[in-house]
Amino acid sequence: MTNSELQTRRLAATPRGVGVMCDFYAQRAENASLWDVEGREYIDFAAGIAVVNTGHRHPRVVAAIAAQLECFTHTAYQIVPYESVVTLAERINALVPISGPTKTAFFTTGAEAVENAIKIARAHTRRSGVIAFGGGFHGRTMMTLALTGKVAPYKVGFGPFPAEVFHVPYPEALQGVTAADSLAAIARLFKTDIEPQRVAAIILEPVQGEGGFNVAPTELMQGLRALCDQHGIVLIADEVQSGFGRTGKLFAMEHHGVEPDLITMAKSLAGGMPLSAVSGRADIMDAPAPGGLGGTYAGNPLAVAAALAVLDVIEEEKLCARSVRLGEKLTMRLLAAKESNAGIAEVRAQGSMVAVELRDAAGAPDAEAVRRVQQRAMAQGLLLLSCGMYGNVIRFLYPLTIPDALFDRALDIIDDALKA
Repeated sequence: MTNSELQTRRLAATPRGVGVMCDFYAQRAENASLWDVEGREYIDFAAGIAVVNTGHRHPRVVAAIAAQLECFTHTAYQIVPYESVVTLAERINALVPISGPTKTAFFTTGAEAVENAIKIARAHTRRSGVIAFGGGFHGRTMMTLALTGKVAPYKVGFGPFPAEVFHVPYPEALQGVTAADSLAAIARLFKTDIEPQRVAAIILEPVQGEGGFNVAPTELMQGLRALCDQHGIVLIADEVQSGFGRTGKLFAMEHHGVEPDLITMAKSLAGGMPLSAVSGRADIMDAPAPGGLGGTYAGNPLAVAAALAVLDVIEEEKLCARSVRLGEKLTMRLLAAKESNAGIAEVRAQGSMVAVELRDAAGAPDAEAVRRVQQRAMAQGLLLLSCGMYGNVIRFLYPLTIPDALFDRALDIIDDALKA
C-alpha cells in the first residue's frame, strides 16, 4: 500500500474536521525516527505533540506494557481496583511541586484532566467562575474549548460554550504585554465582569503550547499565587504539554518556586499510551463526592504500567538535565540564525520547549514563511510543528532521548530551511 493510496482512502473514510499535517503514513518508529509505509525515514521533531519525551518504543516502556498484557488489560479501576494505580499515584504525589499532603486522580486524555480539574475546583470552592488566558489551549471538549483562548480552528462553529469563563492577556514580549498587564487585566475583570468571591479557579499553562511557547514570567506566577490566596481561588497549572522533563524540570512550575493547588498532566506521562492525571492538595482533591470523578478507561492498566516505566527512564537517564543541554544547543543555533535572518523575530526557550517566531519585513506574523520552512525541512526528512495565535511560530518537540548525531543532523536541516 502506498502513501497516495492511503491518502485517497483517508479522505473518503474520515471527516475533514480531523486535520492531518502529513500526507504520508507511519509504519514503524524507534526513538526519534519514524518510517512511512514506503520505507522513508523521518526525524521526528513532533514526538506525537510532546507525547514521547522518552522516545518511540523505549525498551523499558515496551517491556512494562508487555508484562501487564500477561496479567489483564481492563477491569475498570472503579469496579475492581489494582495496585499499580496506587503505586503511580504515590510516586506522582511525591514528585509534584506542591507541599503538604497531595492526591492524584487518573483519566485518559489531557482534556479530561482539565475538565476534572475545573470540576474539583468548583466542588471545593462552591463557586463557578473560571479565569483563563488568551492564546491558551486546554482541549477540544466543550468546557476546555471555553477555556481555550484561540478561536480558529478550535472554536469555529461549535458554540455556545459553558458560561462564566473569562480570558485575560498572557504575557508576550513581542506584543508588549507584561506580567503586570496580565495581573491588571484580572483586577479590571474583578471590577467589570465577576467579583473574586465567585471565581473558582485561575488556569494557565506555565509555557503556552499551541499559543506559541510563550513562557510565563515568575512575576506572573507570584502575582497569581497572591491573588488566589487573597480570594480563596484555586490555581491550576496545565502542564499537559510542559510536563515530564520538557522544560528541563519534571514540571515547569518548578522554575518559579510557586506552588499551584492543582496540576493537570497527560501527553508524556505514559510514553505514548493514553493516560492523564490531576494532582493537587489533598483537601481540594477530596472535594468531589464518591462517583463524581472517574471514567471507564481512567487509569488503564497498560497505560499505568507504561507511566511507571517512563518515570524510571526520566530519572535513570537524567532526561531533565539532557533536556537543558539539548535545548541550549538548539537555542544557540537559532540565535545564530537570527543574526543573519531578519524574518526571525524571537527565539523562546525553556529547556527543550523551544520555538522561533517568524515575521515579515513589515513586522506582521508570517505564517506562510513557517509553512515554507516546514515543507523544506520535511523534504529533507525532518518533521516540524507550527503553533502560535497566527500560525507563525515553529516549535521543536524532539524526544529527549534523541541520539546526538541525529540531533545534529536535524539542526543542520533547520539551518538550511530557515536560510531558504
